[in-house]
Amino acid sequence: MSQPVNLNRFRKDKARAEKKARADQNAAVHGRSKAEKELDRARADEAARDLDGAKKT
Repeated sequence: MSQPVNLNRFRKDKARAEKKARADQNAAVHGRSKAEKELDRARADEAARDLDGAKKT
């Protein structure tokens, strides 16, 4: 005789797996790598420093 299956757990596990798959797909399509984020942050910091250096007091 087989073990009983908890249908609520089965349903929730299936929903979690679908949600994770959708999140992984969105991350691949829309996400940026850590290196890209750091490069953008470094460029913004450099631009801010250049702007501060060019301001007249």
